[in-house]
Order: sequence, then C-alpha cells, then structure tokens
Amino acid sequence: GRPGLATAPDPDPKAVGAAGGRPGLAMSPGTDKVDLETVRTGDEVAPAAPSVRRAARELGVDIYQVKGSGPAGRISEEDVKAYVRETLQRLSSDVALRGGQAPSRPLPDFAQWGPIRREPLSRVREVTAESMTYAWATPMVTQFDKADITDLEEFRKRANAKAKPEAKLTMTAILLKVCAVALRAFPQFNSSLDLGRSELIYKDTIHIGVAADTPRGLLVPVIRDVDQKGIERLAVELNEAAAKARDRKLTPDEMAGGSFTISNLGGIGGTNFTPIVYSPQVAILGVSRAEQTPVWNGSGFGPRLMMPLSLTYDHRVIDGADAARFLRWICEGIAQPIQLLMKG
Repeated sequence: GRPGLATAPDPDPKAVGAAGGRPGLAMSPGTDKVDLETVRTGDEVAPAAPSVRRAARELGVDIYQVKGSGPAGRISEEDVKAYVRETLQRLSSDVALRGGQAPSRPLPDFAQWGPIRREPLSRVREVTAESMTYAWATPMVTQFDKADITDLEEFRKRANAKAKPEAKLTMTAILLKVCAVALRAFPQFNSSLDLGRSELIYKDTIHIGVAADTPRGLLVPVIRDVDQKGIERLAVELNEAAAKARDRKLTPDEMAGGSFTISNLGGIGGTNFTPIVYSPQVAILGVSRAEQTPVWNGSGFGPRLMMPLSLTYDHRVIDGADAARFLRWICEGIAQPIQLLMKG
C-alpha cells in the first residue's frame, strides 16, 4: 500500500459522510450514490478485525461500505476483496459500455472569460484518452527507488564510442534487458488478470513496450522476445521502433501484445512520476533524469549518478512487498551488471 495508509487510524464514523469511501471505488461513475449496500447504521462501528481494517485501508476501501458475510455481519478480508472485485467489474463494464468514455459533466462557456479555440483530438490522443480512462478503474500503487548507474554509464559511453550509429546503447535498451531478467525472476509481473474466470494468466514470452513521445502523441511500440536478445540487438530494434514511431510507420501489430512497459522521461527531466499501467498488463516502469548525489560508501560520502525509478503496479495482482523486491532487484542489477549477467 501507500506509505502511511497501513498505520493510519480508523476514520471517525462521524467524519466519513454519507457517500463515504473514495470516489474511484465506492462511487458509481456519473452518480453521487454509493454502489453497494452499507453496513453502517448511525455511528456504529463496522464489525471487523484490525487486520481486516488494515487490508481495507491498503486497498483504498471505506470499511463502512463493505457488507460482512460473517456472524452478526462481521467483515472478513475476503469480504473486502469481494467488494473491490465487484466494484471494479462494475466500473470496467460502465467504461466499456461507453466505448472507453468517462462520464462527462457539462462544461462552462469558457468564452465568457476570453477568446478560445477548439481543435479536434487526433486519433492517437483519442485512443490514449480512452485507454487511460479504462485503466484508471484498476487499483494502482507506485513504488519509488533509485539505481546507482555510475559504472554502467561509464561503460555505456565507452561502448558507444566504438558502436555503429544504429547500435548505440541507450539506457532504455539496457533497461529492456534488465527488466527481461527481472520478469523471469518475478513472473507475476509478466501476467494478466482474468477476473471473469478468477485466474491469473502467466506468459512464457517477454514482450516489453517502450513509450515513445511523438508529434502525434504517445505511442508504445513493443519489442518482442527481449529475454532472447543481446543488448546490442535490442538497441538496434529500439532505434528502429523509435524511427517508425516518429515517421508514423508503426502498425497496430507492432504496438500489441506487450506484457510490461517502460516509460523513460529522463531525457526531458523530472525527479519522479507515477506512470499508469496499460491494461491488461499489471506493471509499468517509469524512469526519470539521473543526477549526481552524495552517497555514503562506508567511510565517507562520494558522488554517484543516481537514477530515479517509479514502478506502478496492479494491487489486485501484486503486493507492496513484492513490488519493492522487484524494483530493488532492478536497481541492484543496474548497479552490478556482472551479477545481472550471471543471474540471466
């Protein structure tokens, strides 16, 4: 869960309003009413153990909105999870019925405050909006960490001094290989959730999407079988995919079938961000700009080039502890590439 949520005190029943909960979970799209029957009557305390309350907080659920199945309406952890499943299924169905469109509110007449102009959305922007709206129904959490890329960056510069232009290594190409090895070690991050059949689908192939910023908007070409290719080959394919994205030559097939995504904004700037998971994937790695940072080495502080990483994941599939281990594994793999090669 998010830091602080797991230890936060239970809310004062008087302070939780009639609607209760978080709009993303407890509210139906476009309405002001709670989805499910509340167990709350007056100022009574919802009957649930502390561990169940903690689980509800980590999932962003108002415990007063969950109907208990136990004796005297006692709420179990399974009741909380069932509430989340039912609400998310309802939200997803509502979005799907609208063709991915979120319920809209009437807009004010902006012209009353000054001149305006209207432009139709590009098809890429329209598809992105629909995809992000649908994805927002997923309960997502973001884990942050930093990777020491000092040695790796020196290696990359030396390698690029001898490499052909089309095979020059970028940090994204290196991350493709690191993430491929990590996905083999943590297969739940290379899966998809089938709620209709209550199953988790594990994928034997590792196809990783790479978000590309283009004049048309965000495009995500997919690099296939990343685990079976060397870094130089990945660099070539990544450069080819980026060129196709810029030249509007990517086909739908070249943007389909990804099981994990990398979004690298380090070339632009920023210290951290929270990328949104591309459904039906369950995780995405965000990369921000590296900067020199004083790091304690056991006897003193020394300058190290540290790269911020942001891992957003589907909390229905992945627990916070596993996400922290996965991201730390990636950070250590980047900092110690020889050990990574031995693991791979």
